[in-house]
Amino acid sequence: MRRSAEAEAAAWRGLAVRPARIEDAGAMAPLSVQLGYVSSRREVERRLAPLLVQPEHTVLVAEVGDSIVPAAPASPKIVAWIHAFVKRTVESDPAVEIGGLVVDEAWRRLRVGRLLMEHAERWARTVACTTVTVRSSMTRRAAHAFYQSLGYTMVKRQKVFRKTLER
Repeated sequence: MRRSAEAEAAAWRGLAVRPARIEDAGAMAPLSVQLGYVSSRREVERRLAPLLVQPEHTVLVAEVGDSIVPAAPASPKIVAWIHAFVKRTVESDPAVEIGGLVVDEAWRRLRVGRLLMEHAERWARTVACTTVTVRSSMTRRAAHAFYQSLGYTMVKRQKVFRKTLER
C-alpha cells in the first residue's frame, strides 16, 4: 500500500535519527517483537549494553516528536531502529552487516527504513568498509523488494544451521 505524499511529508517533519541509548530498550523491545523476536525490555537492555560501547557496532533509532504524534506523551517516540556491525573473517575483507532493522508497522512505507539504511551506509564508510550485507528470511518478500529498491542485489541463498549449547 503506497502512502500519500502528504502522509509521507508529515512523517518526515520532526523525524530524527540518533544513536541508541540504554534507556531506549523499553521502546526497542516491542519493535523487536514486530520483527519476529519476542524480547523484553530487560533482554534488549542486556543485549544492547555491550554493543553501545563497541566501536565496530552502531545502533541507531528513528524518533518522532509529539508534534507528529499528537496523542503521544511529551517525550519523543521511537518508531524504528537499526543495528549495523563490522564483520571480520579470514576469507574476506571487513564488511558491514545489518544485524537488524525494524520500522513500526504504522510507519512503514514512509521512508524511515530508507533513512536508517542511508545512515548505516554512511557509518560503513567511516569504519573503512565498502560493502554492506543484509540477510533476510526467504519469507520476507516485502523486505526483499525494499532492499532491492535501495540497490542491494541477492548474492546467494543458503541454509542456516544452529545448535544450542548447554551451559
